[in-house]
Amino acid sequence: MIDVRGLTKHYSDLRRGQFVALCDVSFQSWPGEIFGLLGPNGAGKTTALRILSTVLRPTAGTALINGFDVVTQPDQVRRCIGFVSANTAVYDRMTGWEMVEYFGRLHGIPRSVLRPRMEELFARLNMHDCRDVLGAKMSTGMKQKVSVARALVHDPPVLIFDEATAGLDVLVARALLETIAELRQQGKCILYSTHIMREAEKLCDRIGILHRGRILALGTLEELRSQNGQDDLEELFFRLITEHDRQSGQPRCDDIGDQIALSTE
Repeated sequence: MIDVRGLTKHYSDLRRGQFVALCDVSFQSWPGEIFGLLGPNGAGKTTALRILSTVLRPTAGTALINGFDVVTQPDQVRRCIGFVSANTAVYDRMTGWEMVEYFGRLHGIPRSVLRPRMEELFARLNMHDCRDVLGAKMSTGMKQKVSVARALVHDPPVLIFDEATAGLDVLVARALLETIAELRQQGKCILYSTHIMREAEKLCDRIGILHRGRILALGTLEELRSQNGQDDLEELFFRLITEHDRQSGQPRCDDIGDQIALSTE
C-alpha cells in the first residue's frame, strides 16, 4: 500500500524566494486499486512521485510504501516499487531483452527464475518486436514497452506511472492502459499520474485532484461528482482549480512555506 501524510516539498529560488511544490499532501492507496493523481502540468505530480520513488527527499511529512519509509528505508522501498514515466530512458546499445535482463539482475533475481519471468513478460506485453532491437533504433512505443517490462521484472507490489502515455500513439497507449488494468486485477497497488481526463475516468478507482501543490478534492469519481454537483470530470476539474486560484490569489503556498522556513532556521 501507499500511505502519504502531510507531504511537503519546498525549494529555495533566488528570484522567487521560498517556492513550495507540495503543500501538506495526504492520501492512501491499497492493493488491487488504481489511485489517480490528476492535475495540470506543474501541479506537483512528478515531485510527489519522485519523493515516493526515493529520488527526492521531502521537506516535511511522511510517506510509506508497503510499510517502508521513503526517507529512512529507501533500499527496501526501491525493492517494492516499479516506476514508469514518459521520460524513462533506455540504453542505446542494449536490446530490449538485454535491458530487462540487466534490471532483473540488478534486483538480484536468480537466472533460473529471471529467464522464465522475462519470457512471460515479453509475451504478455507483446514485446517480441523489440526483443532484439537496440535501444537507439526503437520507436517511442517500443521504448515504453521496455520501460514497463523492466518495472515489472521483479514483480513489485506497488507500481507508479507518471504520465506514462505521453507521446504514445493511440494503439500503444490503449495497450498500456489495458496492461495497467490487468495489473490491478493481479492485486497490485497502482499510483497513476495524468492530466488526461479520459484516462482518469476509465482507469482510476479513486482520484486526487492536485493543483499548485495542494490536494483540492479526493474520492471516487462518483463521490467527486456528488460533492461538487458536476457530472463532467473535465468541468469539475476546471471549476475546482479556477475557484482555488480565485480564492488564494497567489501562485504559491506561501503560508506553509513561511512556516517551514521558520521551523528549519
